[in-house]
Amino acid sequence: MPKNLEGGITRDGEAYDGRELNILGQRYFPKASCDTTFAFETNSEPGQHVPVHVHPTQDEFILVQEGQLELKLDGKWQTAKAGDLVRMPRGVPHGYFNKSDKPARALFWVSPAGKLEALFNVLHDMTDIEAVLKASAEHDVDFLPPEANA
Repeated sequence: MPKNLEGGITRDGEAYDGRELNILGQRYFPKASCDTTFAFETNSEPGQHVPVHVHPTQDEFILVQEGQLELKLDGKWQTAKAGDLVRMPRGVPHGYFNKSDKPARALFWVSPAGKLEALFNVLHDMTDIEAVLKASAEHDVDFLPPEANA
């Protein structure tokens, strides 16, 4: 059954459904969810990151709201600062890293929604990296080998 977008406002620092997710130590707040898109806020402390990975069936975007993120996008390092929009087409390897000494906050969204929200539900509070990689692959997110992060 199709999941349509519900109208309304998701407040700053809150999730549309009241959940705060712990994804490998980072705080995620789901902001909106429907078949066509899934949006979520991330809060990354200095040193936190998501390694280089690929979404084979989703385009992804990041609107940096506070701080800055270093991105490895299609093999090239780039910096996104507050107010910048990062566009990551499906199939293109990407990862984000807070290499600064300040927290970063960003709004992410993917289109179509695919299995990403379901993946986050599985990953919540998970710490076993092998299990994270396996669950991610089962939800259409493929991590590259560690050397891709260099």
